Amino acid sequence: MEITYREDPLPSDIDQVLPLVESSGFFSPEEISIAIELIEERLSKGTQSGYFFLFAEFAGNIIGYTCFGPIPGTMHSYDIYWIVVHNNFRRRGIGKTLMARTENLIGAKGGCLIYIDTSSQDLYRTTRMFYSQCGYRKEAFVKDFYKPGDGKIIYVKAINP
Repeated sequence: MEITYREDPLPSDIDQVLPLVESSGFFSPEEISIAIELIEERLSKGTQSGYFFLFAEFAGNIIGYTCFGPIPGTMHSYDIYWIVVHNNFRRRGIGKTLMARTENLIGAKGGCLIYIDTSSQDLYRTTRMFYSQCGYRKEAFVKDFYKPGDGKIIYVKAINP
């Protein structure tokens, strides 16, 4: 299986990212709208938007992607906003490759600390395990962040640019 990677979003990505994010079964309609808005923001403002992407493609179709960017007001901290792999392509190492390549891109931009957060709901247990397997450590827990009984867990990883 030959997977290619690219960084620059294309207008046609919007139509592919929507079903990709929906396939995961993790995200609400509001969150899916946000995923699309970030691509639109990048397409309209370029890198000035502060949103950067890495797309994984197979046979001309997006099968996974990350969205990340510098955290305003910090010297070298970055957020990973999204990492998604199409449900049909999970458990093939694509997520770990996307994460490693994204970390390399962040390091090349001068980033040293990477933050990523997720829900404390049981649905996201495998997501939290994935972050830990990729070398992220649990840094903080914010109780009832998303809604009562659904906290925000923040992970961090130090990298060397």
